[in-house]
Amino acid sequence: MEKTLHISTAQDRDFYGRLVGKRVKAGLLFSFLLCLLLIVSVLSGSYDIGVWKLIRAVLKESNDAAYHIVWEIRVPRVVAALLAGAALGLSGSVLQNVLKNPLVSPFTLGISQGAAFGAAFAIIVLGAGLTHREGEAVTIFSHYLVILCAFLGALLTTILIFFISTVRGATRETTVLSGIAISAFFGALTMLIQYFAEDIQIAAALFWTFGDLGKATWRNIPIMAVPVAVCIFILFLRAQDLNAMKWGDDVGRTLGVNVKRLRMESLLFTSLVTAIVTSFLGIIGFVGLLSPHLARRFAGEDERFLIPFSAFTGSLMLLLSDLLARRALAPNVLPVGIVTSFFGAPFFLYLLLRARYENLR
Repeated sequence: MEKTLHISTAQDRDFYGRLVGKRVKAGLLFSFLLCLLLIVSVLSGSYDIGVWKLIRAVLKESNDAAYHIVWEIRVPRVVAALLAGAALGLSGSVLQNVLKNPLVSPFTLGISQGAAFGAAFAIIVLGAGLTHREGEAVTIFSHYLVILCAFLGALLTTILIFFISTVRGATRETTVLSGIAISAFFGALTMLIQYFAEDIQIAAALFWTFGDLGKATWRNIPIMAVPVAVCIFILFLRAQDLNAMKWGDDVGRTLGVNVKRLRMESLLFTSLVTAIVTSFLGIIGFVGLLSPHLARRFAGEDERFLIPFSAFTGSLMLLLSDLLARRALAPNVLPVGIVTSFFGAPFFLYLLLRARYENLR
């Protein structure tokens, strides 16, 4: 019997070692693709730079137009795509776990729309931002005020979703439909304050609402980077507890997890990073929905791997979407939120229909 147990343990270790090896290889592949997309993204644009000019600009050996385009426009855009994609991918993965629903994400639950309303309220009612350069951009006078209002809007939405999802008899479809209703409600509130606003305020809020990486600057990237990095690190440390929650709240409590506290912390962190991304870049839909589903094909259900893979996948998706947004109608540049919605909406319908089919079986 001892020999049998020893063989079984050795086989389990061998299987786990191969599984980890496959995930490490997938992680290296993701890293390579990410680096490749970074280079292509920096090279892409209406102004042709070329590899040699890019190398000189990166090494800061020149001070010409290529240098300023690379460091002041394209690199901030790429870094913002990395941060926003990682934040939204992470948020979607954690929300799908704690709410036990593969259909949820910051966008489908209305969290992004709640954050958008908070930011629009700060811009229009509290005077935190105006358009400049004949309406081509938005100047935010108080980034912290916009972030605070966006966070409060996202937090309010999260609390509503949390209470709805804990109602007895609430199904996956109930949670998603509640998110749609909440999105419509915050959309109506946003339109209401725009209706009574001045033209320049409406233009500022409308321009800001578009999910666009072109808003990124070196000034606001550190404000995005620090909270996103901290939230990813903390949630990664709680990966084992999040794994325990997959088996249900009762099993989690048996394993020593404070389920209620962990769920509230997870919702707070996801609300924070969603609010930060939305307050700087606008609404970027469906990245948080697609990324975890794609990441699970490589990382499985283990949160220790799923959390970083979801962040990786989110960054890859947003970089690729931004590349398509710049090339589809070149030299015109589309807001990246339009591209992600084109890909995300059909995938969301597919998940919804598949869940409905599985319930009927």
